[in-house]
Amino acid sequence: MTRYLLAALAAALAWALRGLPAQFGGRDSGDRLSRSPQYRDGAFRNRERTSSVPVEGREMLRDLLFGKQQRKPVGAVPLVAPGPPVGSGLHITWYGHSSALVEIDGALVLADPVWGKRVSPVPFAGPKRLHEPPAPLDSLPRLDAILISHDHYDHLDMETVLGLVRSQSAPFVVPLGVGAHLRRWKVPADRIVELDWSESVELGGVRVVSTPARHFSGRGFKRDGTLWASYALIGPEHRVFYTGDSGYTSGYAEIGAEFGPFDATLVQIGAYGVGWPDIHMTPEEGVATHLDVRGGLLVPVHWATFNLALHAWSEPVDRLWAEAKARGVAIAVPRPGQRVDVAKPGPVDPWWQLLRT
Repeated sequence: MTRYLLAALAAALAWALRGLPAQFGGRDSGDRLSRSPQYRDGAFRNRERTSSVPVEGREMLRDLLFGKQQRKPVGAVPLVAPGPPVGSGLHITWYGHSSALVEIDGALVLADPVWGKRVSPVPFAGPKRLHEPPAPLDSLPRLDAILISHDHYDHLDMETVLGLVRSQSAPFVVPLGVGAHLRRWKVPADRIVELDWSESVELGGVRVVSTPARHFSGRGFKRDGTLWASYALIGPEHRVFYTGDSGYTSGYAEIGAEFGPFDATLVQIGAYGVGWPDIHMTPEEGVATHLDVRGGLLVPVHWATFNLALHAWSEPVDRLWAEAKARGVAIAVPRPGQRVDVAKPGPVDPWWQLLRT
């Protein structure tokens, strides 16, 4: 009986891990990586000294075991069914976490789409969604570009990519090295555009510029084999900046000087912690970033969907709102699926405050 039980367990484990090699993606050994100014000694580097290894481990363990932060909402996160594209102007629809649809001067650009139930290489473990996507992936309108900021699981989801390959024809714009993951997943070569920092491509009449960020990368045990990026979207009439995942960096002021002012910014505000101060911004740093790039309306992302840090799930947006008020910054905090008209965002609706104790 024991032998049969062990065999059954081994078979179940093998079944559960069957997709793991593909989830790790591919590896680029091309010469183009080594020609990048960001690539040194076999890995990509930040321009500023950056630690991606958690520090203050004792304090983190204490918070994990004994912290009283409310890390999940007490009720269902309210969702809004997205409507059809408007066709002009500037509108932003937040789908949760960092997934957002930017309608800019008639073009549709989707950033960091993640529709999976977990952000993990395996289906049975890892951070699980706090709310469902507000719309099915195959209901998205025809896209002009799909942006990927880096290859972490909460920004590059294999199943979502495969779904978009089936339902869309838009190219994937990715940082250097990330194309190897897409090629491993059989994404057509003509739908992969890899950019180094300062490189750009025009899609749907919008110039997409890969700009610096301060982060790290990796889907397996090796780190920093692919680049990470923020993006500037430059349309005929409007401009949008997306931070991707990033610690606060002096590079934001340079981006603002070269490509700003921006009508709107999508700024990462969640998953910060004292143990990793260099790779994720605090909400206050998010406001500073918005001001550095000369932003108009700030739309926060990277919060409320996956529990990736030890702070309360709604703390990022509370701190952001307070800092925005103090510094005179206009913000919009949409419910997942809710379209924001950047020209007329309306007052902030504190919907998240109804979901905490």
